[in-house]
Amino acid sequence: MRFHSLIQEWFQRSFARATEVQELAWKEIGEGSDVLISAPTGSGKTLAAFLSCLDQLVRAAFDGSLRDQTSVVYVSPLKALSNDIQKNLERPLQEIAKLAGEKGLLMPPIRVAVRTGDTTMPERQQMIKRPPHILVTTPESLFILLTAERSRELLKTAKTMIIDEIHAMVVDKRGSHLSLSLARLDDLVMKAGGARLQRIGLSATVRPIEEVAKFVAPDRQIRIIDSGHRRKLDLAVEVPKDELGVVASNEMWGEIYDRLAELILAHRTTLVFYTAACGARLAPPCGTPRRSCGTGASWKSVAASAAGGGAKTQERRTTSCCRNRITGTRYRHRIGRTRMPGRLTPIDCSGAPAHRPFRSPCRSEQHSEGTAIRNHTRRAD
Repeated sequence: MRFHSLIQEWFQRSFARATEVQELAWKEIGEGSDVLISAPTGSGKTLAAFLSCLDQLVRAAFDGSLRDQTSVVYVSPLKALSNDIQKNLERPLQEIAKLAGEKGLLMPPIRVAVRTGDTTMPERQQMIKRPPHILVTTPESLFILLTAERSRELLKTAKTMIIDEIHAMVVDKRGSHLSLSLARLDDLVMKAGGARLQRIGLSATVRPIEEVAKFVAPDRQIRIIDSGHRRKLDLAVEVPKDELGVVASNEMWGEIYDRLAELILAHRTTLVFYTAACGARLAPPCGTPRRSCGTGASWKSVAASAAGGGAKTQERRTTSCCRNRITGTRYRHRIGRTRMPGRLTPIDCSGAPAHRPFRSPCRSEQHSEGTAIRNHTRRAD
């Protein structure tokens, strides 16, 4: 897909290169196909969808065809959308507008509005009076917009539908509810003289992906971009050099601390898991800067930090200690585990598991690599 020169220059200034999933997505979206993008967190799939839409809006802004009407509808089941919207939509728009100003180009503003249950009444009325070019909402709010007469007028001009976090709602009542809303929106647009909306589905790694594709476009052909289901893994099992015993000696703990320090200093982010038995003795060695650590850290504190985007954007070296292994599956750097008596497994979990929404996955399926390592270590003992 060939972007407008302004967007192309902004992207080259902001990123070293496009990811594989972005290259594949832009090609399919540019051809007007319905697309399902399944890729791990941090692969740039959300930006890929938004940037394709922004390209059309920027071109319309410069050729004088940009009207006060909604062209893009973005639906996500999460109300806490501020981080993703700010990073993948608002910030690019601001920087592209600034770049246009530097070049002496007058670009009409491209407006974005968020409609959720928390949206105030004045904001809702303003949205009706002057429709945003990009509307961000939730499945429940979309249903309400399709029901009220004034807001239905807002949606009649939509051309693109972006559905995010599909894996979180594909088999529950929210997904069924959203499917009905999508069909109603297509019918509304077509009765107003428009074409069926192009649907772009965004999902974490998910299986079976063909069933998820039917959710996005149940009655038409859809292109599937399946990227990153299997990661390149660097797995290692390490034990102290001293002979293992029932009780770990101070010398053995010192060796464990030294090895942990090496791993922490060699990686930008380190997440250390510990059991209750060794939690009282475990602390990040060498005074390494950390977000949370020691026996005072809980899995909730680490999870909250990750949900806020810290795991994606943190640049300095950080260390977190945690007793819950599931929290660490979204961290892409070094993951270690300590266990009494003196056993060290520097890799326990090895990346986010594939979501399997059509059945309840057992723990061994979610963490198959870590389970295999633990079993191998126990047999060796």
